Amino acid sequence: MSWFRFFVSSERILSHGVGMTWDKAELENEILLARQRVYRAGTPTPLETLELDGLGEIYVKREDISPIKAYKWRGSFNRMALIEGEDRKLPVIAASAGNHAQGVALAAKILGLKARIYMPTTTPAVKRSAVLEKGGDSVEIVLIGDGYDDALAAAKESAKKGGVFVHAYDDLHVIAGQATIADEVVLSGKGPFDVAYLQIGGGGMAAGVATWMRKFYPGIRIIGVEGEGQASMAAAVNAGKPVRLDELDIFCDGTAVRQAGELTHQICSEVIDEFVTVSNEEVSDAIRLYWESLRCLQEPSGAMGLAGLRKHGAQHGFSRALVVACGANIDFGQLSRIADLAGIGGRRRRHVRINIPEKSGTMLGLFRDAFEDLSVIDFQYGKTDPEQAWPVFGFGLTDQELEALLSRLKTRGYEAAMADESASVRFRAIPCEPRFLSHPAFLEIDFYERPGALRGFLDDVVRGEANLCYFNYRYSGERIGRALIALEFGTDAHRSRFCEDLPFKGSGYRQCRILSEEEADWLVPENSAS
Repeated sequence: MSWFRFFVSSERILSHGVGMTWDKAELENEILLARQRVYRAGTPTPLETLELDGLGEIYVKREDISPIKAYKWRGSFNRMALIEGEDRKLPVIAASAGNHAQGVALAAKILGLKARIYMPTTTPAVKRSAVLEKGGDSVEIVLIGDGYDDALAAAKESAKKGGVFVHAYDDLHVIAGQATIADEVVLSGKGPFDVAYLQIGGGGMAAGVATWMRKFYPGIRIIGVEGEGQASMAAAVNAGKPVRLDELDIFCDGTAVRQAGELTHQICSEVIDEFVTVSNEEVSDAIRLYWESLRCLQEPSGAMGLAGLRKHGAQHGFSRALVVACGANIDFGQLSRIADLAGIGGRRRRHVRINIPEKSGTMLGLFRDAFEDLSVIDFQYGKTDPEQAWPVFGFGLTDQELEALLSRLKTRGYEAAMADESASVRFRAIPCEPRFLSHPAFLEIDFYERPGALRGFLDDVVRGEANLCYFNYRYSGERIGRALIALEFGTDAHRSRFCEDLPFKGSGYRQCRILSEEEADWLVPENSAS
């Protein structure tokens, strides 16, 4: 028995050792053997096509359609199926941010084993619930620490006291199990592929899939895709050994690994041709694209491969590409953040702060001068100065469209600045000084979500009779937009007359309700001019 085989077959040994090497033929043999085990737990997943304008054929391996809605069942089951004899009486010990835990739980239940899984306290509730649902009485969850590293350290300490440790990625049999993804692709007859974009966290899936794809498609290029702020594998390859990242972005929580594995680093060093990093915005937009094209909802790490393809493939081109939709175990509460980052229709949300004089008619003038061909998807403004105003407008824009807007504003005499990173914009902290408001009326408006609707309301309803002193609106993807606004008037009589004449429904808006003084007291204290 070689040192390498001894290491991977005795998982109670926690040290990876020094100078460990991998054997390509041995891994390929283990991939073949994995065929005999993994399909006790699941069935092959489909390979579907996705069309993107200007790019070649794209095939998507749908690992989100699997027993645990992610690919991790393959590696964990393959490894745990090898537990025999007295070791079956010991608990299986694992650490996971979510999907590996579900695979271990499923395998434990099918194989009649007991598992103790250490998970970060930050693990999404949907993943924790799924672990318990898949494992039932066979699994125990221990929540510890703020990240995968904390859970991994606790799991290793627990295994020292007696247990069979099953690593999430740095294990020959786990890697071989994940490689059955590529085996199914090869057997599908859809190849050959000239490029594959594989997301990388710890590197288990990329190491196995890339090894098998290279065996059958010798000319294929393998592009490793990592998230910005979590590119531990590229760092390891550059350094010649695994290195620990000081900072770790956890938006793509399934790939948030601070340090690449010893074994996966060695394999990926040989089988990955190039690395590309993708931003959270690019990942979010890939999630949007999966949904719009395949009605497939991916967790952030599951969409990283497609994000890498869109970024790298658009520059380098390809004839036939493979991506893996790795998993759909997403916390529902994360969708709003993803929608924000993804932008609108593939365009990024861009926020611009514009200076205008604080007087009646200037806001409407700005809409007419600069926004005639744009849809406002965010409008944040509160009066804080009697002379000057700094409203913030959000748009869904490409880089070229943003440049054109800024140029148009400058040409027409407006001072503008980007506000995407402003804390007040990101947290919607809209300042407003009630002492500067003159006889305000607060209105809650539902208007039809179409280009020009806001301008139409200002044109048809306000008509220059009042000054806009507060506006809070944000596009939500619905057919109806909702806004809270305030108009100020010269006299209380003018305010009362306007409110009495304001139609409940009108051209472009579904309904308009005037807030009572009690409802608006948060902005209108007793000493205000109203």
